Amino acid sequence: MDREQYGISHSEEHRLVKGDVLIDLAFLQDDIIGVAGSIFVGASSEALWTALTDYDNLHRTLPKVVASRLVERKGNEIILDQTGRTGIFIFEKTVNFRLRVKEEPLKRITFEQIDGDFLVYRGSWRLFPLSDRKGTILSYEAKIKPAFFAPPILVSFVQRQDLPGILKAHKLRAEIASVA
Repeated sequence: MDREQYGISHSEEHRLVKGDVLIDLAFLQDDIIGVAGSIFVGASSEALWTALTDYDNLHRTLPKVVASRLVERKGNEIILDQTGRTGIFIFEKTVNFRLRVKEEPLKRITFEQIDGDFLVYRGSWRLFPLSDRKGTILSYEAKIKPAFFAPPILVSFVQRQDLPGILKAHKLRAEIASVA
């Protein structure tokens, strides 16, 4: 893996392989939250890709995903409907969104909301196979702004709480699949 090409430093790669989950948040203009996260997955890019793209079953494996359904596929472009739970404690809210998804097999999945409960919801999943060991680094980045009232500090807190669980769930699913 060419770390510079993927924007991952040697120390970050070391931390990820050691088992850390890296999360980074940013407060952007217009109350948009930037979120990024990475995790090392002890599985091939193929096994991880299969876990990420099992769209009709994401609600069975990912925390906070209530429903996920592939609506349409035209080659590498997909329309995906999802329902999730967001928030904390008694302030949880059900959110619905329709995503336009573009796949670059074994490399990247980009997504953007085309209808739903966010003013801004777009980002990507990227896979970085490691050449010197069995495994893949999975990275996620997104820009998020709900259409409902939620202070940016609360949105960032929820992302910091939820993203590690989502990354770990993809890791677990891919690692179990690679052993089977």
